[in-house]
Amino acid sequence: MKKILITSVIAVFSLVLNAQDKPKMPSPPATVVGKVNEANITIKYHQPSIKGRNVWEALAPYGKVWRTGANNATTIEIDKDIKIEGKPLVKGKYALFTIPGEKEWVIIINSKAAQWGAYSYKADDDVMRVSVPTKKSAEFNEVFLIALDKNMLTLNWENVKVGVKLD
Repeated sequence: MKKILITSVIAVFSLVLNAQDKPKMPSPPATVVGKVNEANITIKYHQPSIKGRNVWEALAPYGKVWRTGANNATTIEIDKDIKIEGKPLVKGKYALFTIPGEKEWVIIINSKAAQWGAYSYKADDDVMRVSVPTKKSAEFNEVFLIALDKNMLTLNWENVKVGVKLD
């Protein structure tokens, strides 16, 4: 009887703890879904915030491979072949890495979609690299944002906007 009572108390206590609101993640997950021509595109990433830090030194340093978000490597999945900046990409699921720069970013499509950050990133697994110019964004973006609009993939953070043409 004592065992049943103890088990019941533990079960109720566990339910109460799990029912409480869990704190929000510092870099919450986000999903972007869109269509380019006939291809469905899904991008999954985590959205870091600046929180008073220097983005281009502390979070996404210039000249270094970045996971293009936070936590897991950002993934891009396409169900039909497309072109990125005129280069062909076969349907599939990929990691999306970038190398931020002051005047241009290198966009990297990597064959290893399931990675934590860029810690195990290997250039040998790259399927494609393209360079695109940076622009000053119209507004300040505290939170990193990826968007798909018609045939453009945009990366927006701080005062920077990077556009990548998709066909």
